[in-house]
Amino acid sequence: MSRPQEPAIRPVAQNRRARFDYFIEDRIEAGIVLSGTEVKALRLGRANIQDSYAGEMEGELWLFNLYIPEYAPANRFNHETRRPRKLLVHRKERDRLLGAVKREGVTLVPLSIYFNRKGIAKIDLGLARGKKQHDKREVQKQRDWQREKQRLLRDRG
Repeated sequence: MSRPQEPAIRPVAQNRRARFDYFIEDRIEAGIVLSGTEVKALRLGRANIQDSYAGEMEGELWLFNLYIPEYAPANRFNHETRRPRKLLVHRKERDRLLGAVKREGVTLVPLSIYFNRKGIAKIDLGLARGKKQHDKREVQKQRDWQREKQRLLRDRG
């Protein structure tokens, strides 16, 4: 008998725009404190992390502007859609990230939200440095050239 395969981790929400607007220097996985209706709404695959960011509030790491829509069957026991949500990271990682934000002028940008193999909601944060317009054009040129190169190699056989 073969072992049953573990389900693949499927992202609930992705911030594809972040990779276009920022250089992602470092990535970190963090837990996120959610209420019951927020988890149910996330399991339905509804969330928007486009405009969200992480920062410091009261000495802790928080996620701001994350949109999780209301869970309709919850009726009057629903959550606020854009409330700040606490992120769970180790103290050393928190201090390192917040220090980098203060000293180096980088931003903590959420890249994706997903449920891990144990069913716990996690968020993938990126330590990001903003791109200038000419950097974005250069990345676009490189991507187009790679695509064209693959076409040429495929057509030649």
